[in-house]
Amino acid sequence: MRTPARYMRPITWRSLATAATAALMATLLTPATAQSAPRESTPVYSYENAVRESVWVDTGLDGDSDGRTDRVAVDIVRPSEPAQQGRKVPVIMDASPYYSCCGRGNESQRKTYDADGNVVQMPLYYDNFFVPRGYAFVAVDLAGTNRSDGCVDVGGRSDVQSAKAVVDWLNGRGKGYTSRTGTTKAKAGWTNGRTGMIGKSYDGTIANGVAATGVEGLETIVPIAAISSWYDYYFAKGAPLYDSGPEWLSDYVESPEARARCAAVQQKIVDGAPRTGDWTTFWTERDYVKDVRKVDASVFVIHGMQDLNVRPKHFGQWWDGLAKNGVDRKIWLSQTGHVDPFDFRRAAWADTLHRWFDHELLGYDNGVDDEPMADIERAPDQWVTSNVWPPRSTDTVKLRPGKGEQAGVGTLSLRTGSGTETFTDDPGQDETDWAAEIDRSTSAKAGFTTRPLTRDVRLSGSSKVTVTATPTTTSAHLSAVLVDLGPDTIRDYAAAGEGITTLTERTCWGPSTTGDSSCFRETAARNTDVEYTVFSRGWADLGNHSSATKGEPLTPGKAYTITLDLHASDHVVPKGHRLALIVAGTDQGLIDPPSTTPTLTLDLSRTSAGVPLVGGAAAFARATSGSSYITPGAILDGVGEPRATHRVPGDVPGGTDR
Repeated sequence: MRTPARYMRPITWRSLATAATAALMATLLTPATAQSAPRESTPVYSYENAVRESVWVDTGLDGDSDGRTDRVAVDIVRPSEPAQQGRKVPVIMDASPYYSCCGRGNESQRKTYDADGNVVQMPLYYDNFFVPRGYAFVAVDLAGTNRSDGCVDVGGRSDVQSAKAVVDWLNGRGKGYTSRTGTTKAKAGWTNGRTGMIGKSYDGTIANGVAATGVEGLETIVPIAAISSWYDYYFAKGAPLYDSGPEWLSDYVESPEARARCAAVQQKIVDGAPRTGDWTTFWTERDYVKDVRKVDASVFVIHGMQDLNVRPKHFGQWWDGLAKNGVDRKIWLSQTGHVDPFDFRRAAWADTLHRWFDHELLGYDNGVDDEPMADIERAPDQWVTSNVWPPRSTDTVKLRPGKGEQAGVGTLSLRTGSGTETFTDDPGQDETDWAAEIDRSTSAKAGFTTRPLTRDVRLSGSSKVTVTATPTTTSAHLSAVLVDLGPDTIRDYAAAGEGITTLTERTCWGPSTTGDSSCFRETAARNTDVEYTVFSRGWADLGNHSSATKGEPLTPGKAYTITLDLHASDHVVPKGHRLALIVAGTDQGLIDPPSTTPTLTLDLSRTSAGVPLVGGAAAFARATSGSSYITPGAILDGVGEPRATHRVPGDVPGGTDR
């Protein structure tokens, strides 16, 4: 296994040649001159008197084919004092399609403007918290949204260029104007160009995409629950995850005027993303993982391990690519679904993000580079750390399913199994139905469990399940899930709020103005007691057995082998619990069913799960050397059924019981 590179870059900035120059620049960027190098930016600038302005940056594209290049609206809040003192400030940027249509954050905040068109309310707390500390906050309307020209293309060239062009403008390489159609140019002379991008879901996805261009001046990105390849948002190796494609999303987020002028782009999206699940050039353009080698910015990844919207495969493959290419990186993994860390670990998040930006954008030697690479939520509000993630002792171990005493109730061990198991796709069942009856013979799944563990087993990273199956029809979809069988208290990721409940009291994160409050409703963990936990899952169309990019009809009675990519996770199966592998058909609510209703026969000798175990095969052997397998019996209780699938990689507002 490759040892990951140290996750933080050296404190010396790449653009500075000597330590003396670095010290001088740190002094220039510090609100007040100090005798020693600063370790923390402090709120010394006026938020009330901050400069609020709007600039329209030329993207160089003409997405709406109106004969003029598109300009994207850039709303800026920056402290006024540094410019008056001849100092330049770094930038924190959130580029989003949601500022007008849908809102940002747990309270669905939208941008508001005064009579002159200058921004009054910036959604979220970034401006309230960071502007007084010497940062500018920049909120970009992606092309085709809010006040921007152009058309939404769902993660493609237009979306990414919307933000990249702004980074170029901040670094003196692009063109900006004081109005949407005028000729008066606007310069970004107030910034040193050092930019950090942040955002949840679609916003974080754009940060990934811009970083994958290697644009100069982008120093760090903080992608929260972000997409790394848009194909994997809509399909899993040919199996459709939603009943519609990206054309639905573009129509959802576009401004009314863009919707009226962007019919041609909308049709290109429809044509480029067929519901067959085949890979096209449309998806190649929207695959940021293939360009991960270009990433020069540091990356701080945050993701919910039970995110059923932007599924954890996205952070897993992105993280692996970053590691392979030696990118400086850090990661937080929560037990939640699609939730921002501001809403599941607020105080620690604000502190960590503050120190991260201070280190990456101001160059402060604050010790964040000496902290563990990973923070992992092991139980609700209980966090552990890993110096390296996955741990260096992690190794892929091949676990084998075997036959048990009843049909579909088998074993899971290091020994190669024999024989077959058969199940029939039931589109009305999901992973909770399968797991609840793991110890019972049922027609819709094949389940395999270890003995009760004699010691904890930790899985850390991404798993793969290879299945050899013979279908009875010309089409078949497969699901594979890993399950921790045993009692636990977990965040209720399947309920409204996806693991959080929004409270009535508020806490404040910086100064406020009449039009922009820094005070947000507090949240608490929403927990549930369970007897099993599905902690990793993956899907595929069996028709994609010979190609991950193109499917084909199946021949009934013929055996096919396919590998399913399971979502990345970090999960400990405790002593006394069992680890289970379930193979089944349609996972209701999470993938769409095939056109037929197949019965599938698994060849157990050619079916296996490659799982990332800390301590490798030896650790697994020690943990499973105890008592015999459990006798089939009771129905187990878990979370509710997976919520209706999302078609929008954005916020799930409210976090309440509604």
